[in-house]
Amino acid sequence: MVTRGKFTFNEIMEQPAAWEDAVRAFTALQPHLVEAWDKIQAKRVIFTGCGSTYYLSHTAASLFEAQTGVPSRAHPGSEFLLFPDRVLQGASETLLVTISRSGTTTETLQAQQAFRERGGKTNWAITCYPDSPLAIQADLVLPVEAAQEESIAQTRSFASMLLMSQALAAAIGGLDCSVLQVMPALARQILQENERLMAELGGRLDFDRLVFLGSSHQFGVANEAMLKMTEMSLSFSSAFHFLEYRHGPMSMANEKALISGLLSQEAFAQERQVLAEMKALGASTLALNPTSAADGADWQINLPESLPDWAMPVLYLPALQLLAYYRAMAKGWDPDNPRNLTAVVYLDA
Repeated sequence: MVTRGKFTFNEIMEQPAAWEDAVRAFTALQPHLVEAWDKIQAKRVIFTGCGSTYYLSHTAASLFEAQTGVPSRAHPGSEFLLFPDRVLQGASETLLVTISRSGTTTETLQAQQAFRERGGKTNWAITCYPDSPLAIQADLVLPVEAAQEESIAQTRSFASMLLMSQALAAAIGGLDCSVLQVMPALARQILQENERLMAELGGRLDFDRLVFLGSSHQFGVANEAMLKMTEMSLSFSSAFHFLEYRHGPMSMANEKALISGLLSQEAFAQERQVLAEMKALGASTLALNPTSAADGADWQINLPESLPDWAMPVLYLPALQLLAYYRAMAKGWDPDNPRNLTAVVYLDA
């Protein structure tokens, strides 16, 4: 009986249930979150994490600033330790949102501590473990308990915490969050409709470089897709903003490259053009497409076009997680236990 990769596969395919739990948790917290935000009156927001959750922080900060108008930035946890004078300017007027699957990652905990020591205004935490050290030290916790995982690489945990971050930005921005109710069903549909294609592309070992393009809110997601591919399958993988890919990196575009584009509604025409140019150079292209317009890519994943932009980022993830899983399986690796990695990174004090 094959057991290699069973946890990762189940955690990807069953993640809609974790999304449902995240939506329930957020709906219960929403009035308290809005009230807490109104009280603190933060002038800026910093999102922080390590690895996957640092990339999550990029999307979270982009969304929060777009929906609220409050200046928001993403920093990896290590920057708080190595460059505190730069990162922690104005801490007394800042909300710090710490994001961690386990709530025990050393650098994130130390970032939380450094923020407190610099007179940081308020700290909120997003985590799968509401009884973790990170959560205990936070002023407010946004939990996604059902997203806890057995595998080392984050899949449903990342998506569930991202969904919570998206909802946070929308709620503080005064937007209608009722769209959250349909997100789990959309995830199920995307997984069911695209698993076979992801298995096919994941098995294409003639591709020796995999590129993920995403701009604005999707840039952090593109980086997470790159990280999943790197961790699980030990493949050469990279992530760029769409138009930035033209400025040098496209020298790597050839018949051995698979370039996946996380297309947006707002910049669809320009992003589509980049994919078309890479296809003309010989690369194979996969378009994750949130519009009804044909894009000309070799393969296409259709995403809903009727959702607000703040709700979209998490929907790009499930299919790309499957792509990384199936490539790892095709190469003979165990995606549950990527080489050299552990579920949590602890540093010596």
